[in-house]
Amino acid sequence: MSAAVTGAGVGLLFAVSMPGAFAFLAFQRERGTEVESLGALVFHVARHFGWHGEVLLNYGSIEFLGPWVNVVSTAALALTGAAFGWLLLWRLRARELTGAVLTDAALTAVLLFTVTSRVISPQYLVWPAGLAAVCLTHRTSRMTGPALMILGASFLTVLEFPLGFSHVVLSDGYGITLLVLRNGLLVAAALTAARHLWRATVPPRPTTPLPPRPTRTTRSPVSSRPRTGEG
Repeated sequence: MSAAVTGAGVGLLFAVSMPGAFAFLAFQRERGTEVESLGALVFHVARHFGWHGEVLLNYGSIEFLGPWVNVVSTAALALTGAAFGWLLLWRLRARELTGAVLTDAALTAVLLFTVTSRVISPQYLVWPAGLAAVCLTHRTSRMTGPALMILGASFLTVLEFPLGFSHVVLSDGYGITLLVLRNGLLVAAALTAARHLWRATVPPRPTTPLPPRPTRTTRSPVSSRPRTGEG
């Protein structure tokens, strides 16, 4: 709580004393979807079915610009927000925060934010690769599987850029295949890391025991034979 209050106070100070201090948040509003990102696969395939967009140098990267690009870009931002929300929920419910867990959480966060980004440039793979190496220094880390997927994605990234980047820009079969494999491995690594992190640190919800079933009481039949001395 104190950190949040301090951060809000510093932000307010910058906003008052430095007009336009947060203008950078809107600088990339008109940015498109970079051709190597996960969302770009939609347009790579759509180009073969008559999509009339363009591939242009924009904000320093090769991006798709045209119809529906803003929708895909907005969806990517929404997924990033959902990833942040999941990480916040995990932090609130996690009970074990060892050194290995913290590094696993850092790798998971970077993977989630990478795959949901509108841009997945080759240099982006440096971050998850470095964190994966740190995770594997802990014997109790559960990130071996994601680390191997990141290694495979890094190899495919070399094939995609610079070796096969012309195929990616042209959206031909080879370029699309490289992107599907590379981005597919990154998505699998992110989901696997999130699953392992959650299961390792969040205790299962206690199950509510079922109410006991009422026991049936057997009644002895009433005899119709007259008692001794009756009648």
